[in-house]
Amino acid sequence: MTYPGTLLKQQRLMARKELGQNFLSDPNAARMIVMSAGISDRDRVLEIGPGLGALTIPAAGQAKTVVAVEKDTRLAGVLLDELKIEGIDNVELINNDILRQDLAALAQGEKMIVIGNLPYNISSQVLFKLVENRHLVKRAVLMFQKELAQRIAAPPGGREYGRLSVVMQYCSTVKKIADLPPHLFFPKPAVESRVIEVTFFETTAFSGAKELFLFKVIKAAFSKRRKTLRNSLAGGELGIDTGGSIRALESAGIDPVRRAETLDVKEYLRLADALWPLDIEG
Repeated sequence: MTYPGTLLKQQRLMARKELGQNFLSDPNAARMIVMSAGISDRDRVLEIGPGLGALTIPAAGQAKTVVAVEKDTRLAGVLLDELKIEGIDNVELINNDILRQDLAALAQGEKMIVIGNLPYNISSQVLFKLVENRHLVKRAVLMFQKELAQRIAAPPGGREYGRLSVVMQYCSTVKKIADLPPHLFFPKPAVESRVIEVTFFETTAFSGAKELFLFKVIKAAFSKRRKTLRNSLAGGELGIDTGGSIRALESAGIDPVRRAETLDVKEYLRLADALWPLDIEG
């Protein structure tokens, strides 16, 4: 593994701050992450944002195939050269934005193991995309800024608990793997990173249209998180007024003056049940 700073200098490139590029520079940490993913030679692996290949190269040594999706055209070219130098031929490198990528097309009928060092500015969006496509995911081992990883696992009642917390806890279990200090990256970020394992549940309380509606209810509740639920649910994309939100909350056994961050997952399920199918205006 060539040190990222050296490789970038050789190619006369710089990390792009707007893309949140902080490259893992410690090979031991890279191997730890790949081993934590439990990759076998039967697995198809999706790597999000391979960058300069810190995870790609050891993952390719374990997997049947690694599909690496890299948005930055400059880095894709460098990584392709590095893979050739290493004699690696089981990596499919795709130059695209993961948020625009059709994951089913990448899966090719298999459940994939997902790995990646995710930039902070798109971490939440990537997680929501994985939730929507979780039928394609065997498990995911992902690295985030520590703050975001804490938000995912946060319990109700605090500032860290939000829309992402509820959605992830509704459909998955999250396990901390390790915290990585800034000096293991180039350029060095200002904060620690955390590696987590996400395992999606085989079944959930809702599915199909009702699950999409649940996610809509959660989003509406947190859209005005400083307000009480009776006000945050009203006048938004749910299309209900204050009276309708009060009736739904009371039907669900939830005090209308509570706020979004105080509800646990089961209470959101009851609230979605009470609002479904939005016939409460009368």
